[in-house]
Amino acid sequence: MYDLFIKNGKLVTPEMVQDGGIAVKDGKIAAVLAPGVEVDAKRVIDAGGKYVFPGAIDTHAHLNDPGYEWREDYEHGTAAAVLGGYTTVIDMPLQNEPAMTTAKLFDIKEAKVTKEAYADYCFWGGLIPDNFGDLADLDEKGCVAFKSFIGPVSPDYSPLNYGQVYEAMNIIKQFGGRAGFHCEDFSMIKEGEAQMKREGRLDWQGFLDSRTVAAEMVATDAVIEIAKATGCKAHICHVSSPDVAQKIKEAQQAGYDITAETCAHYLSFTGQDTIDHGELFKCAPPLRSQEEVERLWGYVADGTFSGIASDHSPCAPDEKYKEILGQKIENVFDVWGGISGIQSCVQAAFSEGVVKRGISPSVLATAMAKNPAKAFGIYGRKGDIRPGFDADFVIIDPDQEWEVKAEDLLYVNKISAFVGMKGKGLPVCTVVRGAVMAEDGKVVGEKGTGELIKRIK
Repeated sequence: MYDLFIKNGKLVTPEMVQDGGIAVKDGKIAAVLAPGVEVDAKRVIDAGGKYVFPGAIDTHAHLNDPGYEWREDYEHGTAAAVLGGYTTVIDMPLQNEPAMTTAKLFDIKEAKVTKEAYADYCFWGGLIPDNFGDLADLDEKGCVAFKSFIGPVSPDYSPLNYGQVYEAMNIIKQFGGRAGFHCEDFSMIKEGEAQMKREGRLDWQGFLDSRTVAAEMVATDAVIEIAKATGCKAHICHVSSPDVAQKIKEAQQAGYDITAETCAHYLSFTGQDTIDHGELFKCAPPLRSQEEVERLWGYVADGTFSGIASDHSPCAPDEKYKEILGQKIENVFDVWGGISGIQSCVQAAFSEGVVKRGISPSVLATAMAKNPAKAFGIYGRKGDIRPGFDADFVIIDPDQEWEVKAEDLLYVNKISAFVGMKGKGLPVCTVVRGAVMAEDGKVVGEKGTGELIKRIK
C-alpha cells in the first residue's frame, strides 16, 4: 500500500513530458508508472491530464525571520510559496536580526523557523567582511551557499570589495562551497545615483538610468574572473540582462562552475512598468526593456539559468511610500527596493514562457527544479521526478486563467508588483515530501511540515 498515488498526469521531467503516474511511500518517489497502471494507495489524486512538475525551488527569497517579521515571516512566506508551487525555498541570511553570519546564529534561526514552515527550506550563509572565519562552520551546519554583495546593500549587511571577494572565495573553495553575489558595481551605482541627484533627476527614469547594465556587467565579469582564478564555485544572483547572461554562458561553456538565476519579474515586467507604476516595481538590478526581456527568455530556454527565483523582498506599505525605519522617503532613491513575488512566480513563468512563448514545460522543469538542485548541492533529494527523490510536485492546470489579486496573497503585507497581472496556467496542487500542502487555491497542509534541507556532501 502506497501513501499517495498521482495518476493520469503529464509528468514533466527535464528530458521529456510523458503520460503516467507516480507512487509515493514514506515521503519519497517509490515508482514512476506507465499510463493506465493502477496501484493501491491511501490517497489517490487524479491529475486529469494536467502537468505534474517536480516541485519548484526558489533559489533566492528573503523571509526576514527572525528580526523583520513585520515585513515577512516563515509562516506567511512559506504558505505563499507552497500555494504558488515552490516546494523548497533557499532563504537569504540578511534582513534577519542579526544577519545569519555564524554557526550560533544558524542554530537560533533554525529553532525559530522550523515550527512555522510549510515548505522545505535551505539557508544561504552570510558572507560579509568580518565573518570569513565562520564560513567553514556555517558550511558544516549545512548552508548550501554564501551570499555577498558587490553593490550597495541595506544597513543590516555589508558588501565586499573585490580583494575581499578573492580572499573569501579562496576559503570557500577549500570546503567545496559556492559563493553567490549581488552583482552591481558599488562605485558605479553610487556615482550614478549621485549624478541623478545633482541633475535633479529624482523620477523613476532617473532611478533606472542610475543602475546600468554596465554596472551589472562589470561586477559579474569581476566575480567570474575571481572564480576562475581561485577555482571556487560561484552563483550570480537575479540576472536582469541578457548581455550579462551571455557572459555567464561563455564561462559555463569554458568549463567553469558558474551558475546563475534570473527572476520571474525580469521575465514578465519592464522598466516602463517602473516608470508607469513606480514604487512596487522598484528592484535592484532594475527592470529592463521589452527587447531585453525577450532575449533573456532565450537563456532560460538554453539552460544557462539555475533558478527562476522570486527574490521575494517584502516590506510594509509605508516602506514603499512614507518612511523606512524612521527615515522619511524624500525621492525615488529612498523607496524600499524589492518585489514580493514568491506566491506568483511559478504561474507567471509558466504563463509567460510556456503559454505565450511556446517554451517546452521541460525547460521550466530544468530551470526551476533540476538545475537549482544541482547548483546548491541538493540534487538526489530534490529537483526531479525519479525513484528515491523526495516526493515534491506541483500540478499545473494549463487551461486555468488567473489574475493576481491582493486579497488572495498570503504575505504579511498584501502588496506586490504582480497584483493585476493576468495569465493562463495555474498551480492547483502542491505536494511536499508526499504531503499535500496546497490544493485548489488553499493551503491545506500543516504548519511545521517543512524541513531544513542541507547540502549533500
